Amino acid sequence: MPDTMRISPLGRVEGDLDLRVTLRDGVVTDAWTEASMFRGFEIILRGKDPQAGLIVTPRICGICGGSHLYKACYALDTAWRTHVPRNATLIRNIAQACETLLSIPRWFYALFAIDLTNKNYAHLPEYDEVVRRFAPFVGTSYEPGVTLSGKPVEIYALFGGQWPHSSFMIPGGVMCAPTLSDVTRAIAILEHWKREWLEKQWLGCSVERWMQIKSWNDLLVWADENDSQRNSDCGLFLRFALRAGLDKFGQGCGSFISTGTYFKPELYENPTVDGRNAALISRSGIYDGSKKAFHDFDHLNVREDITNSFYRGQSLLHPWQGETDPIDPLDGHKQGKYSWAKSPRYNVPNAGTMPLEAGPLSRQIIAGRAADAAHQDYDPFILDAVNTIGPNVLTRVLARMHEAPKYTLWVRQWLDQLDLHDKFYTKPIEHAEGRGFGATEAARGSLSDWIVISNGRIENYQVITPTAWNIGPRDGTGINGPMEQAFIGAEIKDPTDPVEMGIVARSFDSCLVCTVHAYDEKTGKELSSFRIGEMG
Repeated sequence: MPDTMRISPLGRVEGDLDLRVTLRDGVVTDAWTEASMFRGFEIILRGKDPQAGLIVTPRICGICGGSHLYKACYALDTAWRTHVPRNATLIRNIAQACETLLSIPRWFYALFAIDLTNKNYAHLPEYDEVVRRFAPFVGTSYEPGVTLSGKPVEIYALFGGQWPHSSFMIPGGVMCAPTLSDVTRAIAILEHWKREWLEKQWLGCSVERWMQIKSWNDLLVWADENDSQRNSDCGLFLRFALRAGLDKFGQGCGSFISTGTYFKPELYENPTVDGRNAALISRSGIYDGSKKAFHDFDHLNVREDITNSFYRGQSLLHPWQGETDPIDPLDGHKQGKYSWAKSPRYNVPNAGTMPLEAGPLSRQIIAGRAADAAHQDYDPFILDAVNTIGPNVLTRVLARMHEAPKYTLWVRQWLDQLDLHDKFYTKPIEHAEGRGFGATEAARGSLSDWIVISNGRIENYQVITPTAWNIGPRDGTGINGPMEQAFIGAEIKDPTDPVEMGIVARSFDSCLVCTVHAYDEKTGKELSSFRIGEMG
């Protein structure tokens, strides 16, 4: 009979994520992820003024509040049929990208790389150097990486007035009118961050050299090209990850979703749901890994399954018809339910309704799809890596870190394109009836709002976060969520310190935080009680 291990909580960010896994001969054979905190923002927004979403949804997360503002604003733009000036789209792009740039080094050093210093890896030749650089608080790369991570949101604050919890994006544009001094300062901040962390510490080369990488083999050539690149934090991580076998576990469901983000200003001056895909720079799409097939993203194919969630019923609804009707978890457990997270699913053409992974790996896989227009991001690197070594912890990390040089170049281009003599806002008509959809790619993945307005008030508001896409429980057909699938097959070398489970969870960067309780399934005896990756 397999052993059972319960790991709780499993994240380092916010909220609570409990994990229970079954093991046979040290290998995970099944997994249950339980989001143990009820939020209820959809209930809070019922009956409120439509613009309440601009204030309330950014409070869902203290790390990606700007992303929540961005998609909430576009949800209203489409519902109210606004006009958004070119400058406003550029500013929104810049702000969104800068918040993501903040998350990249902060996630790597403060959340993920800490697990690489675990004693279970002490036998590896790079271990001492990994500890010297990545140990929390005292690592030679940890302190500058975390400290410099805050520079990009200084740019956000220049335009948004503050970060986090800015409310400067509004239907019809943005509430700012930057000066030449503001733009010049933003460029200086971006260049400082690029020079001091991205190029000097992380890459050991220019961003232009890194962006020449188009395949997994190109990456291996880059890693051995010279001492600067070989000894960079990226070079060290790559060598260590391959020795530690991070390319051998954490595969997940193998199918991916990106709702896309960043708009070509001239193509989205009058935002509509139907016109969204064609205007995106970082494209939306679905990738069915089992068939190696791409599909266009259509929000009408999204569903939320609550069969195993602490909500009344077992519905499978599109968010415009979505319900958030919570029940007592004690009653829910009696019905077999086990999580506050819903189970987002997507009706993939010719494949049926299925779970999809969201996140940097997803959007960079979509970037590998042949582009239809010059403004669309085409970047085959990560798709080639996945086709070569598969989706796993390593490729998930590489995809996230790859976005740092890419988005840095984009932000600089957008800053250069601002026309300070043109307008940043067009006052909209506040229609009393309407339905809207707004989405973005937050640092963690696809983040979307659906709003229904009736009699000038919010009739229904549903939010699907990237964490929900990834950590949602089994659906009504019994299919595991993406993160649950990613745990299955992983080998736990030390059941008293299952660092592998923490590594898988944090490769997704779920917005949830861990004590560990391990039990023998046969006897019910507690094997251990501990905290994964405790920092002090």
